[in-house]
Order: sequence, then C-alpha cells, then structure tokens
Amino acid sequence: MPVKLPPLNALRAFEAGARHLSFTKAADELHVTQAAVSHQVKALEEHLGYSLFKRMTRKLALTEQGRVLFPVVSEAFTRIAETAGDLRDRGDSHTLTVSVTPAFGAKWLVYRLPKFWEKHPDIDLRVHHSIQVCDLRNDDVDIAVRFGAGRWEGLETECIMRVDYTPVCSPALLEGKHPLRCPDDLKHHTLLHEDDYDGWTQWLATAGVKDVNSRRGPILDDWTVLVQTAIDGGGVALGKPSMLKRDIAEGRLVSPFDILMLTDLGYHLVYLPGALEREKVRVFREFILEEVGAEKA
Repeated sequence: MPVKLPPLNALRAFEAGARHLSFTKAADELHVTQAAVSHQVKALEEHLGYSLFKRMTRKLALTEQGRVLFPVVSEAFTRIAETAGDLRDRGDSHTLTVSVTPAFGAKWLVYRLPKFWEKHPDIDLRVHHSIQVCDLRNDDVDIAVRFGAGRWEGLETECIMRVDYTPVCSPALLEGKHPLRCPDDLKHHTLLHEDDYDGWTQWLATAGVKDVNSRRGPILDDWTVLVQTAIDGGGVALGKPSMLKRDIAEGRLVSPFDILMLTDLGYHLVYLPGALEREKVRVFREFILEEVGAEKA
C-alpha cells in the first residue's frame, strides 16, 4: 500500500518558512506571495491536525511538532535536489545552464560568447535571460549572474563588475534647439527612468541640480529597452558606463557629463557551495573572470 504523503507544495512552503522563520522571506525564495505561503502552511497544518508555527506579532517560531518535522523535511528536499542534480550531471555532463539578467546578457556577455564557444566546444552552453531571480537550489541552473549588493544567503558570490550611473543619450541631443551642455539643460529633455524615479532624483542631487523635475518622463522596467530608447534619441537615460563601453566607443551613445553617481551595486557570479567541483562550472567562472580582468587591464 503506497504511503500517503502530505501535499508537496505545502511541505515546500513549510520548509522555507521554517528555515527563514518568515513567510515573507519564504515567499521571496519561492517566487510567490506571502499570502500563498501562509495558505499552504495552513493547509498542511489542517492536513496533519496540529500547528507547526507559533504566530506572534512580527515573529514566527516553530511549535514542538514543527521542530520535529522541519529537519526531516529539509533533509528530504536536500537529498532529492542533490540526487536529481547528480543524475542530471551524469546524463548530460556537457550541458551548462547559466542564468543572467537581460542587460548583462545583451550588453556584455553576448560579445564574449563566441570566444567561449571557441575555447570550449565540448560544453553545450545554455544561457537563460530573465529579470526574475532564479532559485539555484531548485531550478535547473548551474551558475548565475545577478545584479545587486551581493548578499544572498546560502550562496557563494563574487563581484565581477561594480556599477555606477551617469546620463547617456544619442549624440543627436548634443545638437539642436536645446543642446546638452550642462546638467541644467536636462530640463529641456525627456528623462528615461528604470523601475522608479529614485535614480534620477539621486543623480540630480549628486550633480547639485535643483531646477530639473526628476519625476518627468516615462518609466521603462527593462534596462535594455531603456538604453535602446536613448540610442534612438527618445530621451536621456541613466547608464552604467561599465556596461555601455561598446555603445559609447562606436558612437551610438555619448556621456555628456563627467559626473558619476557611485553605488554599492554590481554584477555578481552566484553559485551554490560546492558547485566549482564540477569542471564545467569552474571553466565558465574562470572564463568570466579572465574577460573581466582583460577589460580592466
């Protein structure tokens, strides 16, 4: 007679919630809403017939039953993931799946892929572009490039490129009725925003500009689209100079002002502990670091 298991999605929600002691952090990890995690845990508790969490104001704690169940569920998911990964590597040892942001893929990696293929023709490289943060513990991804401050719990991270911001635009905007000569001239041009208005607000403050409305202009949630709009003369974008060297060198974009807004953000190689024991992952990491080092030389 087959063993009757609790719902697996509910067990996964419980494991993530118990590990973080936070339904919000569990939801971020599982790419669902906090309400969905709470609903799954509640369903599991109803299935089992006992509570797994003590729900307090702004705090979670495991009940006695939750403390007993958590290590068992956690170990089971870990063993499933490790076994599935081992079988995948054994059956398809030459396939390397890399997850990158669309901006990094389109403005940096794409120019270097032919060199990687030439050096490593035995590796079947699959590059997945997404603005969604992949889950390296559960998704079929070997190594990723993420954008942020570099703090991701349980993952190895290496900063490969620091990112600062400065305005960029089409060379055409340096001419015409209102040529861009100084930051105050931005009041005559469309500001292109990524996600929100914070970037331009901060850059204008850094530049000491007070009479330019930082909330003017469209919001585009894809940085590559935002840059292409700037190339086409549709406005002025906040660019990442480290990512736009080719566009600037080939004259598609110009940086009219020598004023950088410094940040603690950057692009990072991200992988699970132990991932570099696999040669294909190690080879890709070394290639990226070599290319970054050559660019800095």
